[in-house]
Amino acid sequence: MPEKKIEVQNVTIAYDGAAVIRSLTFAVDAGDYLCVVGENGSGKSTLVKALVGVLKPQSGEIRRYCPIGYLPQQSEIQRDFPASVWEVVLSGNLMREGFRLGFGYGAASRKRAEEAMRRLDILPLRDRSYNTLSGGQQQRVLLSRALCASEELLILDEPVTGLDPEATREMYACIRNLHREGCAILTVTHDVEAALDEAEHILCLCQRHPAPGTHAAPFYGTADAYRAFLEHGCDCHGTHDTL
Repeated sequence: MPEKKIEVQNVTIAYDGAAVIRSLTFAVDAGDYLCVVGENGSGKSTLVKALVGVLKPQSGEIRRYCPIGYLPQQSEIQRDFPASVWEVVLSGNLMREGFRLGFGYGAASRKRAEEAMRRLDILPLRDRSYNTLSGGQQQRVLLSRALCASEELLILDEPVTGLDPEATREMYACIRNLHREGCAILTVTHDVEAALDEAEHILCLCQRHPAPGTHAAPFYGTADAYRAFLEHGCDCHGTHDTL
């Protein structure tokens, strides 16, 4: 059987006291590429926060079998952060090692950061201030930081939001290359067509029309199976959500 990188077992997650995800079960295996889709308010970002440990599920269990590299959504304040590109990428080691780093980054941490920057082709930006970069460059910096935290599993929350078409294509190409090199990918996207083009598996937190008194069940399966699922009336419009 494939080696699991993260496993979700019968998980229910609440936001502001209300359950937005109920009895969810799925896994991301080594080398997998899973896209999470769903309309506004379906709980996509809430799920991501639970996966990375920011939120605790009401019930069920999330098992993490490897370090996680996390690329969160950015706020306007974060886009104006005055640190250098090198400092931002190097900080990814904190997600991997936490307080074990003590008061500084060792040779292994620096080598890891340099390798992540090389793989994302941003070494020439090393000494630039993060807040002077274009949106696409900033996302590649954040992807490098996530890669510095883990080469095994990347969780990416809306990684192309706000990017122009060229930067979007470049970002998807970067993610695709990392996947080809063996990194498991879990990404949240509002773009269903892109999810079908890129992913091997789809998790749809859609709001189908359940029977009265019951809750809609999510879809989890291959991209091909999801195409068939769409033909049967899924209401997954994939608009951006902030839950």
